[in-house]
Amino acid sequence: MNKVVSCKTNPILGRFVPPGDKSISHRALMFGALAKGTSRFSHFLEADDCLRTMKAFRDMGVSIEHGPGSGNVVVHGVGLQGLKKPVQELDFGNSGTSMRLMLGILAGQNFEATLIGDDSLSSRPMKRVTQPLKQMGAQIKGRDKGNFAPLSIRGGKLNGIRFENKLSSAQVKSAILLAGLFAEGETSVEELIASRDHTERFLESCGAIFQKSGTETKVQRTQELQSFQMEIPGDISSAAFFITGAAMIPGSELVVEKICLNPTRTGVLEVLKRMGAEIRIEQTQDKPEPLGRLEVKGKKLVGTRIVKQEIPSLIDELPILMTAMALAQGESLISGAEELRVKETDRIHSMVKNLTAVGGHIQELPDGCLIRGVEKFQGRKVQSLGDHRTAMSMAIATLAMEGALEIEDVDCVRTSFPDFFAEFDRLRGV
Repeated sequence: MNKVVSCKTNPILGRFVPPGDKSISHRALMFGALAKGTSRFSHFLEADDCLRTMKAFRDMGVSIEHGPGSGNVVVHGVGLQGLKKPVQELDFGNSGTSMRLMLGILAGQNFEATLIGDDSLSSRPMKRVTQPLKQMGAQIKGRDKGNFAPLSIRGGKLNGIRFENKLSSAQVKSAILLAGLFAEGETSVEELIASRDHTERFLESCGAIFQKSGTETKVQRTQELQSFQMEIPGDISSAAFFITGAAMIPGSELVVEKICLNPTRTGVLEVLKRMGAEIRIEQTQDKPEPLGRLEVKGKKLVGTRIVKQEIPSLIDELPILMTAMALAQGESLISGAEELRVKETDRIHSMVKNLTAVGGHIQELPDGCLIRGVEKFQGRKVQSLGDHRTAMSMAIATLAMEGALEIEDVDCVRTSFPDFFAEFDRLRGV
């Protein structure tokens, strides 16, 4: 479905509670299913990606209670060795997190399963996960020697490995640590640039034999995980669209409640503050995940640079930051972001193409882009290319646009933020 977004320069005003965090919702289901006993959590993200993870566990014999629209989920865990062979392929749609982390779990099971996805997911590289899992002892087959789905995996006897996470990918790290729960000996992952640490927090909360020291995370074969309950924090990656929209439009005043403030996820806030944004942060909870509220006031932003060391803490927020940079005074540079090219689409290319189409001045680079700010955008027809973050970033661009913007294929926002357009209209007074 295409959507025409009216261009209204009213500021962003009001209060906003983000939908449940997507990364944490996935992991809550996974650890709940592998735990012994019943786990309960609220504010679960009812988006397609997370529902794919839920269905996969149901297909493997896990009883999950979920009242659609409630955000409440009860998982009756079957233990680390209680999953059953699925009678059909596990279809993960567009969800890379589901597929990559599930490979780590399935590596330790004593049955064979086949994992499939849509065209986008089937084009994303999986060797980064399948190769280390093969080293641990899993048997994995797929296109290009297991680099692309469909993937067939047969678990078995695993042995721990020492792995250097050069990509600083939380998905890669998580898949290996999850497999390490089933492996003989010690499994360790080292990363010089820290990726998001939600998996480590779950390992600690659920009682895994787990240790984190400096840049190294270690896990050992664990007999039993403990059940748990939690309120899933609001997703900072979803909130980032409205936070950035408010920060870049003078006169905006936005309060964001119950937002995840995990320090491995707050890079977007640091960049916006560096650009001159007025953001007040109040933390109200520390464990199992930092939680709090933000107050954002809009003003004219200035350009900045984002370098490789910052990328893991804001990888999902780069498209909306590119939008803000395209309106900021002066020049901005993003470098070291080549990982952005293997997301749901090549997000460097998609954002450069779309922002250029509406009047932005952007030069595409192999690992990022160089941006010179403009005062206003011009309404045109743009393409999401099936990528939810591209679609939402271009919608936010209408806050500083003359004329209407037509976005092709906005159905993709359902993968992470189904209510995005309704919330956007409410906050901008449409």
